[in-house]
Amino acid sequence: MQVTETLAEGLKRELKIVVPAADMASQMNEKLAEAKSKMQIKGFRPGKVPISHLKKVYGKSIMAQLVNEMIQEKPTAILSERGERAATQPEISMTEDEKEADQILSGAADFEFTMAYEVIPAFDVADMTGIKVVREVIDVPADEVEEQVLRVAENSRTYEPKDGKAADGDKVTIDYLGKLEGEPFEGGADQDAELVIGSNRFIPGFEEQLIGLKAGDEKEISVTFPADYQAAHLAGKEAKFDITVKAVAAPGALEVNDDLAKTLGLESADKLRDIVRSQIESQYGQVTRQKLKRQILDQLDEAHKFDSPSKLVDAEFESIWRQINQELTDNGKTFEDEDTTEEAAREEYRKLAERRVRLGLVLSKIGEEAGIQVSDEELQRSLFEQVRKFPGQEQEIYEYFQKTPGAVASLRAPIFEEKTIDHMLTVIDVTDKSVTKEELMADDEAEAGAEEKPAAKKKAPAKKKAAKKDDAASE
Repeated sequence: MQVTETLAEGLKRELKIVVPAADMASQMNEKLAEAKSKMQIKGFRPGKVPISHLKKVYGKSIMAQLVNEMIQEKPTAILSERGERAATQPEISMTEDEKEADQILSGAADFEFTMAYEVIPAFDVADMTGIKVVREVIDVPADEVEEQVLRVAENSRTYEPKDGKAADGDKVTIDYLGKLEGEPFEGGADQDAELVIGSNRFIPGFEEQLIGLKAGDEKEISVTFPADYQAAHLAGKEAKFDITVKAVAAPGALEVNDDLAKTLGLESADKLRDIVRSQIESQYGQVTRQKLKRQILDQLDEAHKFDSPSKLVDAEFESIWRQINQELTDNGKTFEDEDTTEEAAREEYRKLAERRVRLGLVLSKIGEEAGIQVSDEELQRSLFEQVRKFPGQEQEIYEYFQKTPGAVASLRAPIFEEKTIDHMLTVIDVTDKSVTKEELMADDEAEAGAEEKPAAKKKAPAKKKAAKKDDAASE
């Protein structure tokens, strides 16, 4: 086999591979010899079929099998011999001319094919001891713990039926039907909906108009959806709701005691407070982790400047771009509404894609050099978490990960990355800094922008739903 490099431009490589017809014929004869004893052909005793006859009958099909084996196995071997790693699966090209293909399958011509690919760039990891980061930590205030405990108690508060008019703090059970210009709209109706007046669960102005109503009352109320409402087709629109009050109930006493804790399966109110504190610390810990990670990524980005494989960048950009356009569509927005243009947005997100790919390669090399591995148990836990997100579709999700190439790799990558960050935290210079809640949660645009994904998909029911944002990890 002869391998000739025909292109070496930046990270791009193209090789021409020629397998002599004699080598192909030799391999075909070996396969025919192996199959000879197993073949039964009419007119010949078992194992006595002449090779020449087998070649006449099966030669082309075996040669086609050899061709397929060559293009599946040789690229890996060639890359290994060259000491290269392809960024993506090499693109294989061979003749499409029927006459030339027939000559190859007949053993009368050399088998030639080309493989084109981009290499993972060679680079040295910068000295990590030069990375300095600040880890913001917060001592959860006792009043915040108590505030959350009261919310737990509020959710467990009992309500007693009430004959009189509904007041602020009362729970009402209602049927409602929302209309725009006299026509019902999707997500604007419900039956036996329970609503605590003053909870601000519904759009502004809705709950206040229920005050003074009693069981059996019917009323039409008018509300105006906020201009920035998540459902674009409702934003800023005036709607009318037909309300039927089914029941009114007054709140019982709000008490945080051992009896409340026991209704939640806990032994005491102190245990409830401990659990609430741990949950708050965990939430703040996630913010601390993200801000710490962002500092690391920024410094890695600054310390490593090299060209990334264009195909990886293209794939990452397309993924980001689909998210951006989906978000704009869901919210009825345009690039102009976001004070930018499509051209400027493309340039911005192209740079983000390049950053993510470059950082992904850097983290990958750091993790590999540190000997970091992702265990089967860790993959199983990650898969379980994915399955939990789709109740009722568990079997389909399992099958997806079993049958979809690269799906398991998508689970492995973030685990590997987080373990690599953990490793780096044992090497780099980390300084702890006590901060307030406000300082920790401050929305620093300069930091957050570089790694932020588009807002999560928003739907349009009558009830308000909080918009979510996911912080994007590097590749």
